[in-house]
Amino acid sequence: MPLTYEQFRYSFANAVSEEEARSLYETFAVPAPGVPLFQAAVANLNPWTEVKVDTLAAGRGPLLIVSGERDHTVPWAIAKASYDKQLRNTHAVTEIVEMPGRGHALTIDNGWREVADTALAFVRRFTDPAERA
Repeated sequence: MPLTYEQFRYSFANAVSEEEARSLYETFAVPAPGVPLFQAAVANLNPWTEVKVDTLAAGRGPLLIVSGERDHTVPWAIAKASYDKQLRNTHAVTEIVEMPGRGHALTIDNGWREVADTALAFVRRFTDPAERA
């Protein structure tokens, strides 16, 4: 299922300039199967789905959910609902951060370093200092 430029612009590149959006589309937009999207969309209706997540897994490591303030694809309400669900796991740390002014392309657009720095700071808080040396 290929996205048109207009679909990509709205869904992924709505928080960047027109020029950057076109560049991102040319670089990153590729046709992909629609099945995973449909599986995720109906996951709550199918208790036997392949995409079910064990949110109470004792072995899960720290989880940081990163959301773009202007994300049309996974808006704050969806990210926050995932965060709230993961909070039920008393065995692991769960945190959420909203990146101001960012859209769904936050890991590939011109501000990706800010996202990387945020994620790296989170990871470093849970890494043994001896392992970082």
